[in-house]
Amino acid sequence: MTRILFVCLGNICRSPMAEYVMKKLVKDAGREAEFEIASAATSTEEIGNPVYPPARRELAKHGISCAGHAARQMTRADYDYYDYLVGMEPYNIRNMTRIAGGDPDGKIRLLMSFAGSNEAIDDPWYTGRFEEVYGQILRGCRGMLEELGVRS
Repeated sequence: MTRILFVCLGNICRSPMAEYVMKKLVKDAGREAEFEIASAATSTEEIGNPVYPPARRELAKHGISCAGHAARQMTRADYDYYDYLVGMEPYNIRNMTRIAGGDPDGKIRLLMSFAGSNEAIDDPWYTGRFEEVYGQILRGCRGMLEELGVRS
């Protein structure tokens, strides 16, 4: 079982979008039993909140449901539990590393690094670019699956 935790600032836009995109990709590949996929925040600002409505609408445009999501904060224990902890931008990576107490096993990565880029996925809460963010997330998730040997 490969365990993946996607992380962003509030866990209501980028990281849940990545969680549900990745769940769909592995399901479509017939490999969902091989993965445990979740998401979390680095902050406490949105704990318990659902996916932000524009992010939810963007996922729905692609036939992806995020029903039942409730934002939660990443914990130090997540570092031990998950195989991959995937942030959306360098700011997330710094906070994830702080929460985890370091990254001795090299588990913390930027999502776009799986697509061969050091590009940050900017927070659409501020930019309003949910469609663009969806495209970046899809590229990053496909790249991650390719690295893991899964055809999406």
